[in-house]
Amino acid sequence: MNLVDRFFKYVQIDTKSDEDTVFVPSTPGQMSFAKDLAEELKIVGIQDVTLDDNGYIMGTIPSNSSDKRPVIGFIAHMDTSPDMSGKHVSPQIVHSYDGGDIILDPEENIVLSPTDFPELLYYIGQDLITTNGKTLLGADDKAGIAEIVTAMEYLLAHPEIKHGKIRIAFTPDEEIGKGPDHFDVKAFGADFAYTIDGGEIGELEYENFNAASAKITFKGRNVHPGYAKHKMMNSIRIAHEFVSMLPRSETPEHTEGYEGFYHLVGFNGNVESTILNYIIRDHDRDRFERRKKEMVHLVNKIKNEYGENAATLEMKDQYYNMREKIDPDNMHIIRLAFAAMEAVGVTPQVTPIRGGTDGARLSYMGLPCPNIFAGGLNFHGRFEFIPIPSMEKAMQVILKIAEISNIK
Repeated sequence: MNLVDRFFKYVQIDTKSDEDTVFVPSTPGQMSFAKDLAEELKIVGIQDVTLDDNGYIMGTIPSNSSDKRPVIGFIAHMDTSPDMSGKHVSPQIVHSYDGGDIILDPEENIVLSPTDFPELLYYIGQDLITTNGKTLLGADDKAGIAEIVTAMEYLLAHPEIKHGKIRIAFTPDEEIGKGPDHFDVKAFGADFAYTIDGGEIGELEYENFNAASAKITFKGRNVHPGYAKHKMMNSIRIAHEFVSMLPRSETPEHTEGYEGFYHLVGFNGNVESTILNYIIRDHDRDRFERRKKEMVHLVNKIKNEYGENAATLEMKDQYYNMREKIDPDNMHIIRLAFAAMEAVGVTPQVTPIRGGTDGARLSYMGLPCPNIFAGGLNFHGRFEFIPIPSMEKAMQVILKIAEISNIK
């Protein structure tokens, strides 16, 4: 099966994850997909295919090389974002894109336009896969899965390409931050790995945010508003006061590159009780720790003014910057990916991830795991698209990494 056909088959399976369940994987569609995918891997000829009760797939391509090489892993995730529907995905191909507007849904007048998404203009003349305007596409990360499987199929069909042992894995629930929760690093047995989960062509990422979540519960006191003087405590207003104490310029909409932020992702409240949910992000570990201390400081300010029970903070770390586990001891992994990209005509774009990947947590679990592009853009929404040549280059990079894995 060719790369595009495989991708089309995968995206039509609804694997949206759900952070509000206790099941693993979080949705039945992921396990259904995992079972089909595991069977496909066996048909392709991949050995030692396993699917565990949590929906994690692993498989092996044995070494065919006489020289000693590292065991390399390639990893992608099966779930799609809960931000938008992944049901009844109907991908379409725009042949030889001409640089103009792309009508995704004529009935609803949903248009993918370079006016709003100027990155489209980098792909003039290429075939693009888009949505029909009603769902996300699912290139994050079914493009990565299709690229890995197709690359492994190619290696098996071309034994003249010498390579070491290769391990592949496909995981559930990455989009809700739980991808590595049940990943068995020891069973995987790779010396290092790459997640094929990046964006546009050339992306090579080994830095990501340090991340924490914070939930602040504000308690008020409700009294009839006509008789509330010196009695009522409105938790909504107290929460608003807290929000106003954080720096306005340190939010996602005002930051880029290595700049961190506080991001208010949820609000729910009434006079008696209000809950704010934040995520805290920074690439620098010291600044990250200072941001967490600032949250504690501001909660204490609220307590000092309104009473000890007026605010309660629950904060926990989510993941850390993988650079701490790659630089300097594992930079050969980056050099290998860099060389592979250049060998197939891709210009590497080493950029910090303004987010996290499974690879970040896996790196702290003993599996150094930077991130390589899968080729898609505008993830998690109806304007998601992926150029077919970018998918083909991602597959070529995987093949070249396997082929030149004996370089130092």
